[in-house]
Amino acid sequence: MLAGLAPRYKRHVTSTYRMPAEWAPHDAVWTAWPYLVEQWSEGLDAPRRALMQMCAGIVDLDASGKPRGERVELLVKDAAAETAARALLGAAAVGVRFHQTTYGDIWLRDTGPLFVTRAGAAPEVSASRFRFDGWGGKYLMDGDTGVSQFVLGVTGHRGAAFDFVLEGGAVEVDGTGTIMTTKQCLLGGARNPGLDQAALEARLCWALGGNQVIWLDQGLINDHTDGHIDTIARFVAPGVVACMEPKNDDPNRDAMNSIIADLRRAKDANGRSIEVVTVPSPGAVLDASGELTPSSYMNFYIANTTVVVPVYGMPADDAALQAIGKMFPGRRVVAADGKAVVIGGGAFHCATQQQPSLPGAR
Repeated sequence: MLAGLAPRYKRHVTSTYRMPAEWAPHDAVWTAWPYLVEQWSEGLDAPRRALMQMCAGIVDLDASGKPRGERVELLVKDAAAETAARALLGAAAVGVRFHQTTYGDIWLRDTGPLFVTRAGAAPEVSASRFRFDGWGGKYLMDGDTGVSQFVLGVTGHRGAAFDFVLEGGAVEVDGTGTIMTTKQCLLGGARNPGLDQAALEARLCWALGGNQVIWLDQGLINDHTDGHIDTIARFVAPGVVACMEPKNDDPNRDAMNSIIADLRRAKDANGRSIEVVTVPSPGAVLDASGELTPSSYMNFYIANTTVVVPVYGMPADDAALQAIGKMFPGRRVVAADGKAVVIGGGAFHCATQQQPSLPGAR
C-alpha cells in the first residue's frame, strides 16, 4: 500500500492519489519491442514495423526534426534488438530511450504499473502495482511479472503493491473519479475468484482514486484478455465515452449494442449521465487462417500531441479516423497498422503505458 494509507479497503473512502485521464500531460510512454516468435503466428516483421510507426507518431517530430510529443521508453532484449528498432524508427529514434532488460512481450498496458498522481502543496507521481497472472493464467511469459518493478526503478517513483490481480487494459478512468471496466474480465472468476463486485469496486477506487465504477458486460469475440475495456469503450472527456456502432452483419453486433445501451443508462462520479459518442466498427477482420480477430478502433493511444489509431484495411477505417479526430481537437490523428498487431492479442493502447507529468508541471 502507499505509505501512510490505511490497510483496509472502504468503498466510499478515496485515496489522496488519483490516476489521471490519458489526455492529461505525459512525461513519457512505456512500450516494448516484440521478439517472442511463438506469440506472433504471422511473423514479427509486420508488428515490429507497426509498433515503431506507433512510436514515431508518439514522438511526433516537427519540421526541424525536434520531438514535440512525449518521450518513448522502449524495452528491448539486447543490443541487436536495439539496432533493429533504431533502423525502423529512423529520425524518430531521437525521441526514444532504450532499455535492455528481461520482459515477456509488448503488452505494457497490462504488465507495467498504473501511474497515479497527487496534487496540492506536495505534488507527486507515484504508481499502483498489482498482481499479474498472465491474463488469468493463459499466457505466462518469463519476465512479465518483473516489468512493473523495473519501470519504477528507472523512473525513481514510489510504488504501492495491491493484493489483487489487475491489468491496466481492464480499467479506464476519466481523471475525475470515474472508473470503467467489464464484468467479463474482473468478475469472470479466473483472476480474483474470492472477490465479489463490491470488494473489487472498493479495491479499484482505493488503488486508482475513484468514487464510481461503471460496469459493462462483455467484450469482443476471441478477445485474449477476456473483455478488456480498452477494446470496447474509452473515455474521451469527463462524462463522455466513445464506443463502436456495429453494422447489421457485425459478429459483435449484440455486444456492441448492449454496450451503447448500458452506457446511456450510466452515470459518472459527479452524477452526470454519460454522453455516448460512436465510431463505426471495423466489422469482421480475419487473420490468415480465417479466424475472427478482436479488432477495434477503440484501442487508440492518446499521446501529448497525437492520437495513434489502429486501422485494419477495412472500409470503415477512414470514417473511424475522422470521428476520433473530432474527439481530440488540437491533436493530430496518426493511423497505424492495427491488423499486424492484433494478431498478437491487442493493439496500440495494449502496448503502451503512459507516465504522467507532475501535477502543475505544464
